[in-house]
Amino acid sequence: MKAMPILWKRLVMGGETCTRCEDTGRQLEAAVAKLAAALQPLGIEPVLETQEIDEPAFKANTPESNRVWIAGKPLEEWLGAAVGMSRCCSVCGTSDCRTLEVDGRTYETIPEEQFIRAGLIAASQMIASPSSSNWGSTSCGSSNAGTDQCSPEPDRPEGGCCD
Repeated sequence: MKAMPILWKRLVMGGETCTRCEDTGRQLEAAVAKLAAALQPLGIEPVLETQEIDEPAFKANTPESNRVWIAGKPLEEWLGAAVGMSRCCSVCGTSDCRTLEVDGRTYETIPEEQFIRAGLIAASQMIASPSSSNWGSTSCGSSNAGTDQCSPEPDRPEGGCCD
């Protein structure tokens, strides 16, 4: 199985996080479970890692809290989303916290379907990317040139052909 890393960062102080991050975490865990089932036949396994941000790191870079990366890219890149800020609560104090605007709708808690959507887009790129698959080039000798009888390279599955 090829791992699809999913990283989620959020502020944690005294073992607690804000409601926004807590709810996003639940949505993300549900999405990862659904992605695991959907991507298993493709040989891709979503692997969730959570990281805590402490208060000094949060104050230095507030938009990093409640931020998610899928397969090395921020969620907002996969979705064509805009990042915003809005007043949060409790643990975050008086800080404005990260929001995500997708298709004209602003989310404080990121819903499961947005994570699934981004995960499926990421998986499709993992499948299509030559660096993430075992497809290599074919090697056609002069005896096979212009035919569909090409010899696959060792890292290419059988059945390839030349252009």
